[in-house]
Amino acid sequence: MRIGISVLTHASQNIWSNGLGQNVIFLAQLLQRVPFVTAVVLIDCGDQGAMPPQVDLGGLGLRIMSMRDATDEVDVVIEMAGALDSKWTDLMRARGRKVVFHCCGQPFVALAEAVVFNKPATALRPDRCDEVWYLPKDDALAPMLRTIHRCDAYEVPFIWHPQFVEARSREVAEKGFRYGYVPRQISPEGVQAGWRVAIFEPNISVVKTCSIPMLVCDEAYRVDRDCIQMMHVLNALHIKDHPTMLYLANSLDIVKTHRATFHGRHDIVGFMVQFADAVVAHQWGNSQNYSYLDALYGDYPLVHNSPWLKDVGYYYPDFDAKEGGAQLRRAVQTHDAGLPEYRTRAQRLFRTIDPTAGHNVEQYAARLAHLCRDTAFFASGGGHA
Repeated sequence: MRIGISVLTHASQNIWSNGLGQNVIFLAQLLQRVPFVTAVVLIDCGDQGAMPPQVDLGGLGLRIMSMRDATDEVDVVIEMAGALDSKWTDLMRARGRKVVFHCCGQPFVALAEAVVFNKPATALRPDRCDEVWYLPKDDALAPMLRTIHRCDAYEVPFIWHPQFVEARSREVAEKGFRYGYVPRQISPEGVQAGWRVAIFEPNISVVKTCSIPMLVCDEAYRVDRDCIQMMHVLNALHIKDHPTMLYLANSLDIVKTHRATFHGRHDIVGFMVQFADAVVAHQWGNSQNYSYLDALYGDYPLVHNSPWLKDVGYYYPDFDAKEGGAQLRRAVQTHDAGLPEYRTRAQRLFRTIDPTAGHNVEQYAARLAHLCRDTAFFASGGGHA
């Protein structure tokens, strides 16, 4: 069986622009380990014909090609990071190939926000695929996906690997920086410096914004002025002058006392090694995020509201900024002493989502076998027609 995964290349692309580009690579590496998969290729829906510079296709054993060139090269098409032309997928299905829509983004918000906020969106014909695959975070939305796409929808494992964090860490190490939490220094008077807190939410959807993390930081700061040295809000230059944002920011003690700065885009490794000690995060209906794992990999304190990570990091429920502030202060007080246990919990999590782990490979293999159970190329032993 030969598999093609869609990607969307563009000018000035970077693997840190979003998590989806990384997800494609992790899935490709996993599928290469499925016994009956003979080849995995990337199908370019963009205009560059090459992956970001952080991706070594040769080292990964991957090729990138156009839809046209992939026509005779794949048996299963997974639409993931780039929208495939419906006429091409119709052709592939007519030839007995299988097409899967792998839904990684939050599907309801993507549908609703495009209309409510007049955002640009890609409208795809709903009956163009044989199956929909979704991640555990979107389990509640599976009935909606089945109704829209008029086919079965199945949950598949969420996967992640630290390879891109490790590569970026080696880059910053060449400049004299080390990615990883460093316990705070204690002054001769026995006082520890407050934390520099970073908020990495993208601020392009209600799913992940800086509003609650800012309130979390301010709640902690109101109780203990010494616990936070600085609050850094990233991905915020496009919203910093909005009247509502100004109202929120100017109401906060941490802003009034000049302990807040607002930035553009930065990758988490490059920013943390220079400017921050901890991460405060918030999500709404999107509990599985790579930025959380990147922070955990560096042993950084992660204050978050992801039920998926309830036993990892410092958890507060829902929109409870007051409890978030309490968790941030607890982290300040206990993180240094509890670092070994914190690291152990994170490592345990990483093993469950490793793309190379047998249990994840087996689940994707089972999904592919079910998808292709009635095809000639699979019935003949996993080869291609």
